[in-house]
Amino acid sequence: MPRTTYQPVPLTQPTAEQPVIVHLRLPPPNAIIRRHRHAWGQISCPLRGSMRVTAAGTTWVVPTMRAVWIPPDVEHEVVTLGDAALHACYVLPQAAPLSLTACAVVEVSALMRNLMVALADAASLSAPRRQLSAALLIEELRTAPTLWPGLALPTDRRLKALCDALMEQPGSALSLAQWAELTGASERTLARLFRTELHTSFAAWRQQLRLAHAVDLMSRGKPLAHVAAETGYANAGAFSTMFRRALGQAPRDFLAAESRNHGRGH
Repeated sequence: MPRTTYQPVPLTQPTAEQPVIVHLRLPPPNAIIRRHRHAWGQISCPLRGSMRVTAAGTTWVVPTMRAVWIPPDVEHEVVTLGDAALHACYVLPQAAPLSLTACAVVEVSALMRNLMVALADAASLSAPRRQLSAALLIEELRTAPTLWPGLALPTDRRLKALCDALMEQPGSALSLAQWAELTGASERTLARLFRTELHTSFAAWRQQLRLAHAVDLMSRGKPLAHVAAETGYANAGAFSTMFRRALGQAPRDFLAAESRNHGRGH
């Protein structure tokens, strides 16, 4: 899929006086923010739509009910999935609410989202209110449940070509033998690379990718028949069976629980 490169305008950075800065980003649909790094930590949270974040050899699909923490000086790339609006929350390293070395996806409460909205319009807040809001946001992030650990990515160029293509088309029905023809590696070689580099099988890696995209699509209100088609299943029933086996819940029960969690504060 063709993607438009989006270069965010440099804005205010966190300081000792303002350790938390929140910016609203409005990239064009299906945009890519190329690999970069910065000296502060960042929480990226979709306000609308979803995004895929890649850092430290791992990728995460992040829908609106989630946020991803990126520690200081960690190189990362962001791809928006469709039309998205993002909150970029910059955090001074000394105030970091989460690990300074490991990325993480966290659950976003209604309170956390409202605090980001308020801090994105910090000019309208008094200094004491801004400081209190920032401190509460840090506490919310510190205690937020950590979720999906992400999908490991390979370094071998042949396996990387396969995984990159699947991330763009998670519903692809191509077999490992067919991918072998396209990547120039034998089926046996690809199977070995999945085991040695990603510690899993082709089928298991693809299923985890499809689950991540399914959660994204469901969070955007897509019908189960559409989700099934986009993730490579013949119908909603087949998709629901896979989803229940993998996560222990039917898709509708999962969404209901997500909605309850999203609506409450901590």
